[in-house]
Amino acid sequence: MKKNSKSKILVILGPTATGKSSLAVHLAQKFKGEVISADSRQVYKGLDIGSGKITKKEMLAVPHHLLDVANPKRKFNVTDFKEKAEKAIEDILKRDKLPIICGGSGFYIETLVDNVVLPEVFPNIPLRHKLNKKNASELFEILKKLDPKRAEPIDKHNSRRLIRAIEIAKEIGIIPEIKKDRPKYNPLFIGLDLPDEILRQKIGTRLTKRIKIGMVNEARVLHTKGLSWTRMIELGLEYKFLSQHLKEEITEPEMIEKLKMGIWHFVKRQRTWFKRDKRIKWFDSNETKKIEKLVGQFI
Repeated sequence: MKKNSKSKILVILGPTATGKSSLAVHLAQKFKGEVISADSRQVYKGLDIGSGKITKKEMLAVPHHLLDVANPKRKFNVTDFKEKAEKAIEDILKRDKLPIICGGSGFYIETLVDNVVLPEVFPNIPLRHKLNKKNASELFEILKKLDPKRAEPIDKHNSRRLIRAIEIAKEIGIIPEIKKDRPKYNPLFIGLDLPDEILRQKIGTRLTKRIKIGMVNEARVLHTKGLSWTRMIELGLEYKFLSQHLKEEITEPEMIEKLKMGIWHFVKRQRTWFKRDKRIKWFDSNETKKIEKLVGQFI
């Protein structure tokens, strides 16, 4: 691979629990690659079991980037991700390796690969304090009034993103069409998905395993070390419901049911996001040979 303005990169994406991480490791071994995580919560130190972070053992000695690079007490945003991911890609290419972007955070992937130009709006702390008192449903209604077009694709259950969208809308008005600079990379998009019934089963099995190996205690330790309940709720999904359980607002069985439902809603939002991108070549998780052939032809 020659380093140029259109360097080849591989992108592995899709809903949670479809086997993206293991496929990325396999392809990295076969095609001399290194993995860059594109997960909005796996960037945080200590959010291991709850975020489904790949373990050292599962990495099989394949170098991974953008894991454990941020303090969970502070917000790590898409701009931070783009900056660090671009540096990682440059470093990987210098060593004549294949950069493999792997994850389920569609906005992060799009911003990086398509070189999206993000609006420069600084945090409005007084506004954030005011909005933090509202629930996600109330925030979504505010955003709909300010910018209906931005409200349409957003995760209406994610208070953090809703607050940021409101902040931008109040600063610059209706958010303009996303601007893209000249792309730096030549990407091949590999999408993984599974039939609903199989994916639901995998989500349930994986959740049971994570609870068994200490997901609840991980959240308890994070709080003991200073991660506030409010911040855990902001981090969403597992950490939101784990915090509610640890505060004894819900029982463990209730937490498990809420998590299964929450994760499934998350899967549907991921599918909706990725469905827009016609560049993605979709495969079942067990179609490894077909994927290998496509990647071999690409590089």
